[in-house]
Parts: sequence; structure tokens; C-alpha cells
Amino acid sequence: MTHVTLRSEFEDLIDPYAPVGQVGTGFDFTEGPIWHPLDHFLLFSDMPGDVRRRWDARRGVVEVKRPANKCNGMTYDADLNLIVCEHATSSLIRERPDGRREVLASHFEKQELNSPNDVCVHSSGAIYFSDPWYGRMPVYGVERPRQLGFQGVYRVPPGGGAPKLLVDRYLFEQPNGLCFSPDERILYVNDTVQALIRAFDVTADGALGNPRVFASGIRSELEPGVPDGMKCDQRGNVWVTAPGGVWVYSQGGDLLGKVRLPELVANLAWGGADFRTLYLTATHSVYAIPTRVGPRHEPYMSGTRGGAGTSFSAPVPNLTAGEMQLDPQRCAMIIQDMQNDVIMDGGAFADSGAPAHARQQHVVENVRRLAEAARARGVAIIHVWFVVEPGAPGVTLNAPLFEGLVDSKAMVRGSWGAAPVSGLEPRPGDFVVEKMRMSAWEGTRLETILKATGRDMIINTGAWTNMSVEHTARTGADKGYFMIVPEDCCSTMNADWHNAAINFALQNVSVVTNADTVIKALG
Repeated sequence: MTHVTLRSEFEDLIDPYAPVGQVGTGFDFTEGPIWHPLDHFLLFSDMPGDVRRRWDARRGVVEVKRPANKCNGMTYDADLNLIVCEHATSSLIRERPDGRREVLASHFEKQELNSPNDVCVHSSGAIYFSDPWYGRMPVYGVERPRQLGFQGVYRVPPGGGAPKLLVDRYLFEQPNGLCFSPDERILYVNDTVQALIRAFDVTADGALGNPRVFASGIRSELEPGVPDGMKCDQRGNVWVTAPGGVWVYSQGGDLLGKVRLPELVANLAWGGADFRTLYLTATHSVYAIPTRVGPRHEPYMSGTRGGAGTSFSAPVPNLTAGEMQLDPQRCAMIIQDMQNDVIMDGGAFADSGAPAHARQQHVVENVRRLAEAARARGVAIIHVWFVVEPGAPGVTLNAPLFEGLVDSKAMVRGSWGAAPVSGLEPRPGDFVVEKMRMSAWEGTRLETILKATGRDMIINTGAWTNMSVEHTARTGADKGYFMIVPEDCCSTMNADWHNAAINFALQNVSVVTNADTVIKALG
């Protein structure tokens, strides 16, 4: 799917060909995405289903709360308590990690709020939220009469207290998504019915002034989508759900481009280890897209459990030989080209000597053993397979390797040769990436998976050491990933070629070690 560039600045924010990866589907209507900066998981709500779910690379999608009071927008405060907009209770809630529940706002002037919808936290600790009446409609809430005669935007003071109405009572028809500019001098609030975004100056006491229309006409008769969720990136651009996906506006209100998705999008949030993956909750699915820009720095991104802030940037891992320590939640293990044609007797490349060297290295058993240990500790397992269609269409004959592949009729989809070797078949929760080049990166969805799962450390295994393994390590290092090569989990055509790669090229782009050291380092 190609995104739409309207101004050149858009391509500084996202690759126009950035892949749209689906991390979960089969839901009723997803909303409220928020990424936990320490535990690396995504929370999201499903209002019609009255359930809250989380997604992480180890377990995939799991339920965490049912019923969930038809929860909608969510965020964290600086102490990593969860702030939740509940449609069914018309309340804004703080949930602490130990399960304690605190009502932050439920009434205004002794009348019940409509249904808090979206929420953001100021660095002062003040909490801003919108209050349309969608939560009093069937399906997305609990149908019941409204007590307030208007739809407002509110502020809960730092430390708590009664919510204060910040805007004229009749300015908005259905205020929805809201977000601060990077310097917190501007609050943006969109209106789903009016199809526009308003900007307000944030005064020293937290009030709002100087209301003006920032962008309007966010509608289309040709495709579904409305202003709903909204976020500001670190450069001050505003990303808002809209027809066809997400529309991106500059600080000056110019429409820069459109992020295209296959379903109507309700909300969005950045996540991943470096906050460069945009997660999008759509009608029935949750998607992830790599971006070239991150979010404005929200207070929770510097949060720790219980208080004192630290940078959300991941620390440099300890990769010292003999003392290696690896965070499993930052690691992915690539199992590359471990297919019958590549390393097995009877395979297309058996005459190369590859089967003999694979046995000498005990590579299948070592990779299997390392993968089992890695899975148990929450490492993402990614199988990378070279697969071609019959006749190898699309394989260019620009190198002897590709010429040999075509001549040997190797790696054909559905054949024994293209299948993974016995013992290294994918397990539930593993990922599979297909390629038609030596490197695992070229033309594949590998990086989408890594960013979606928040992984920046790659345990690089497979065949052949001096080709696919080395190419993958070189490119990974160039991209900024920490590359780890357990040499007894790699093999090639003979020991000389293996040792040349291990002792020279790979030493400069990766940490070369062995399976036992990696298993120990994972804890």
C-alpha cells in the first residue's frame, strides 16, 4: 500500500512505501492504543466487545480486562499509572499497577459527564480530556439519557480535584482526540462532527485561550474515516485519523500527506523500543507502521514505576565477551535459510559441501536448543526463508548465487527443498519472513516486525555464514541494530569459508560468541 505525499516534508516523516503490518485482527472496534515504555507492550480497547487487550511479541494478543466498562482512550501518567476513559461509567479513571482504582472525574457541576473519550497528560501532572456523548449510544457505550446539555473539554488539576471546563459550552459538537504540541504551548482538539481541528494556547495556569481553527474539511464522500484519535510528533506535526487512514498536518496547518490503511482508523500511538513504530487501532484490526519520526515527548515516556523519571531511550546493552547480559524483551532471533535445499543431503546444494559442514557445526541442534531457550524467555523468533515460485520469476540473474538457484530449481514454494529442516519448524508465536535475496532485510518485512515488537538486538543464526548471515549482520549494523552471531549456530560450505567470515568481517559488525553464552546472557 502506497501512502500519499502532498508535500515533500511528508517523506521526512514516513517512507511513502512504509509497510503496513497487521499485529492482530478479528475484533469488533478497536480504540485507545498506548505503549508501555518499560514492559514493551501495547494496550488497546474494544468498546463493543467491552474488553481490554494487550499485545506483545511473546504472547501475541491476550485479554487483560473483561468487562472493561466500554473503555476508550487510554494513556499513562508519569508514574506509569493507567489513565482510562470509561464510556459505561461516564468516568475518567486512574488504575494503579496493584489494581487500585481511583475516579479522577465523573461529574461537572453535580451532573454526570457524558462519556470521557480521549485523554492526555501535561508535564505538570494536569490531565486534559474530551467529553462527547458517544458513550451514551448503543454499541459503543450504554444507551441512557444525557444530563449535561453540551460536550466539553476539561482539565483535572495536578494532584486531583474537580474537573474544570476549558472551552465555551457550545463550541464543539463532539470533541474527540486531543494532544499537546511538543512545547505544550498549544492544545489541539478535533471535532468529529464538524470535521476540523481547533488549536488553543495553553496559559500559565493551564487554561485555554485564543481558540482558532487549525484544519478543516477532514471528510470525504469517497472513503470512510473521520477525525477521531490524534497525536503530535516530535517536530510539531499533527497526525489525525481521517478518510482512508491518517492525515498529517504541519505546524502551520498545511496538509503534508496521508497514511493509507485498509480499514477505518480510530486512533494511533507510537511505540516500540525507540518509539518509531506507529500503532493504529482500526475497525477490526491493529496495525503497525515504521516511521522516520517519533512522538512528542509525553511525561510517561520518562516514567518509572512509582516516580523518578529516566530517559525512555534504551540503554546500551552489556555485550562484553564472557559477561554478556541481554534483555530478552529487546532481542529477536533470526533463523535464516535453514531449509532442506540449503543444508541437507539430497538438497539442491548438497554438492557444495554444505550438509557436511552443517553436521560438523551441529548447527541444527545448536539453533534448535538456542531457539527453545530464547522462546522461553520472551525473545521474538523470526524464521527467514528464501522462497521462489515455480520458474523463479523475479529472481535476477545478476550473480552466480542466483544463477545457481535458478539452474538447480531450488527453494520452490511447496517443495521439500524449500521447507524448514526437521526440528526447526516455526512454533506458535514465531514469525516467518520470506526473501529473494541473500540479506534478510532486502525487500522483506523484517524491520516492520522488529519495530512493531520493540526489538533492537538481533541474534543472527543460520546458513550460510559467509553469505546470508554476513550480509544480514552488515546491514543490521548499518541500520543501528546490535548484532550477535553465535558462531556454532551458523554453517556454510566448508570450515575455511566459515572461519574467514567469523574471524574477520563479522568481528567488525557484530559480537561473535556461541550458543551457551547467549543462553546464559538471556538469564
